[in-house]
Amino acid sequence: MSIKNGKDYLYLVWKSGQSGQQYIVGQLTKSSCYVFRYCDEVKNAIEDGFAPLLCFPDLNKQYEDEKLFSVFSSRLPDKKRKNINDILKKYGLEDYDEYALLKRSGARLPIDNLEFIDPILDGEKDITRIFFVAGVRHYLNCEGDDCLKAVEITRGDEVSLKKDSENKYDINAVQVLDHSGKILGYIPRYYSSSVAELLETKKKISCHVYNVDKNKNCNECIKIIMEIKN
Repeated sequence: MSIKNGKDYLYLVWKSGQSGQQYIVGQLTKSSCYVFRYCDEVKNAIEDGFAPLLCFPDLNKQYEDEKLFSVFSSRLPDKKRKNINDILKKYGLEDYDEYALLKRSGARLPIDNLEFIDPILDGEKDITRIFFVAGVRHYLNCEGDDCLKAVEITRGDEVSLKKDSENKYDINAVQVLDHSGKILGYIPRYYSSSVAELLETKKKISCHVYNVDKNKNCNECIKIIMEIKN
């Protein structure tokens, strides 16, 4: 859980359909009320095709509400769905809690490229994050059915992390390597700066393959679980 100074944090990430770049465009916090504001990266995202949310038109304004903003709650499955208990179980929830479901599920929709992620905050103690490895298609040379042959790792396999200091696209880029040292891909950009800093401070980071789904597109075929103990 990303909690700091009594506030629970979520970042809103947008992925450009043009460049494939991921941007942290907004920040949602929960304490005595819900607060949403845009982050610095939103300006670069706009240049790459992002359009500010209609209900949050002002990039410099802080928006507040006692309830979860409807533009976000509407991305969640309806509480009255017949299979809602199965959905809650999938995300480890016993009761329907909009914010908790937003945090666990990411609230992705097929109609846009927005997703909520649980950030890694400074000073956070024990950290566990589960996410897809970025750039798998490029590094494993996947193409159509070739994914079935290219992805040789399986659930439970240990993977390691290595900072890619020579990466010209992201100075904080962190590679994900299999046991032989082969590059599987990269830590998602929205986590790269935090993970790079943790690597430099010699924090013990344990990473394993959480799931492999060869029938999905290459952007979502390898999911890892990263655990950091302080």
